Amino acid sequence: MASPAQEQAKSSHSRAAMRNPIQRSFELAAEHCEDLTPLVYRRLFRAHPETEPMFARDTGGHIKGSMLAFAIDAILDLAGSRRGTFRMIACEVESHDAYGTSRELFFAFFGVIVETLRELLGTDWSTEYDEAWRTLVNEIEAVITQDAV
Repeated sequence: MASPAQEQAKSSHSRAAMRNPIQRSFELAAEHCEDLTPLVYRRLFRAHPETEPMFARDTGGHIKGSMLAFAIDAILDLAGSRRGTFRMIACEVESHDAYGTSRELFFAFFGVIVETLRELLGTDWSTEYDEAWRTLVNEIEAVITQDAV
């Protein structure tokens, strides 16, 4: 059974989006792995051990899965049709500010997703994916830092 994050990556999109390297990287990841959630959070906790206690009560992984699915949905929207879901990144920055999560740490989560995909895809990772992700991550950083005080 695919996770919510995998379902987001597999959901049907327009013909133009099918050629989108960001979407394609998620589709390939779904072919390699049933659920990205444990891989992403293992990498997050290794790179930022201070985050693990934040999820201590999430014993079933539902919060982590939901957060990753939300992030993937926002990423796919930002990289694709820009229907509006990507704007939730700015809203979540505010929510995480209230939780005491730094913007740097919030932003780092997106880098963790990219690095997880890169490792998972191995030789399937291409220059096209790398360039597309670099551009997208720069856009995400601009959204996150635009209202920083």
